[in-house]
Amino acid sequence: MVSDELMLKVEDVLHAGMAEHETIQELCALLKHEVAHYDWVGIYVADTAARTLHLGPYSGAPTNHTRIPFGQGVCGQTAERGETMVVQDVSQEQNYLSCSLHVQSEIVVPVFHHNRVVGQIDIDSHQHSPFTQHDRIWLEKLATRIAPIIARLQEAAANAAETA
Repeated sequence: MVSDELMLKVEDVLHAGMAEHETIQELCALLKHEVAHYDWVGIYVADTAARTLHLGPYSGAPTNHTRIPFGQGVCGQTAERGETMVVQDVSQEQNYLSCSLHVQSEIVVPVFHHNRVVGQIDIDSHQHSPFTQHDRIWLEKLATRIAPIIARLQEAAANAAETA
């Protein structure tokens, strides 16, 4: 369950002095391990110029969805709208990109930095309707907390693309 105690563990990771990618990887693993209904936890980094999301660090089963155009699937819709999306039953979502037959629900929280979407937290669950308002509020707080790190990952990706 998400809690104040879990946020303290998040703060420990954030202050551990690791590189950005490693920090986010550790946070994804922490959330997946600590919250029973978080079966896949990942970060997508936004390429706003190309209107595409790129898979960053994650914890869970591998996915083929390493690039998602804005507007496609729950992640793409979240990037386009800039609003948290909670889908308690993915079989009822018309614009859903299936990552696994086991996924039954998903929550996607945009990450804003200086009033622009720089990425998002994506969480899949193998349970039907597990996400509560408490999950949403807690994850939105986490998104605010990690926004500067995601912005640096976004900047690093943009710089790498320019030099490639």
